[in-house]
Amino acid sequence: MSRWFQKSAKRAGLAPGTVTYVGEPRQGRVRVRYFDYDAERLTEEEPTSVDACLPLKERPTVSWINIDGLHDTAQLERLGQHFELHPLVLEDIVHTQQRPKLEDYEQYVYIVLRMLSFDEEKLEVATEQVSLVLGRGYVISFQERAGDVFEAVRERLRRGKGRARRMGADYLAYMLFDAIVDHYFVVLERIGEEIESLERALMEDPRAELLSSIHRLKREMILLRRAIWPLREVVAALTREDVPLVRAEIQPFLRDVYDHTIQVIDGIESYRDMLTGLQDLYLSSVSNRMNEVMKVLTVIATVFIPLGFLAGVFGMNFEHMPGLGWKWSYPLFWLVILLLGGGMFAYFRRKRWL
Repeated sequence: MSRWFQKSAKRAGLAPGTVTYVGEPRQGRVRVRYFDYDAERLTEEEPTSVDACLPLKERPTVSWINIDGLHDTAQLERLGQHFELHPLVLEDIVHTQQRPKLEDYEQYVYIVLRMLSFDEEKLEVATEQVSLVLGRGYVISFQERAGDVFEAVRERLRRGKGRARRMGADYLAYMLFDAIVDHYFVVLERIGEEIESLERALMEDPRAELLSSIHRLKREMILLRRAIWPLREVVAALTREDVPLVRAEIQPFLRDVYDHTIQVIDGIESYRDMLTGLQDLYLSSVSNRMNEVMKVLTVIATVFIPLGFLAGVFGMNFEHMPGLGWKWSYPLFWLVILLLGGGMFAYFRRKRWL
């Protein structure tokens, strides 16, 4: 549950707009990187502080400022004051458990979404909050930690081919948005492989530990659903024409992102149904195996009921009991036992009860 909900006790009682970091404890320097470009040139720098990024607001070029790390709130406040970000926006940026959403502040658009990856060591989905601020001629992205899915976007900007450097800041925001959504398919594909492997294992040997794996994957699907389902509303809001910072020529690209988001949501729902089916398959397999065991035990008990009856009758200590004085009584008793037991066993095998 700690992956889904962070304790926010230290924010209790604070005034709205107080910039207090809520997330995994981190240390070290906040990494700042920016791209400043137009159709003819590109400048890529990694300064030591956000102060070097402040003049980018006034330039006629397109600027992308990327911040890795949210624990240094002083730098974030300095950046926010220069770009005139609302205090509530800064509060949401450093509170890393936000629901995907979009807020239009006329001078800029604030977008929150979740960036996902699959942790191969822990075999679970790692989620990270990404905040985007789209303004006139700039995009600021805030990430919890270093490492992202934006390297393909950086390469497109460096190469300078296609429309990446010819379009404005809204197209840059689209490229970042699209990179995050496209990586959802990578995570879903990896989870699909886990489900297929689990299904094969269930068909071969429905062990008890497989049930815990099913529950683990179901929790992962809940995490994915919480991260992606609200994103549909965010993309739908961007595709409407009432967001002035998003031009009409960007709308077809955003509609494509909307289609991808719907595909991801459909995939999540399909995987949830498959996991529910796997859970039912496990329970059915365990029940069938128990039925087989009970059938074998029932057949064994049925075979031994008449044998026990005969043994009980001839085990009575009566003085004038017939056959006690005959020398072939004991062999005849065992012959009857073997014939009766063997006959019943053959009958059960013929009926395919064994």
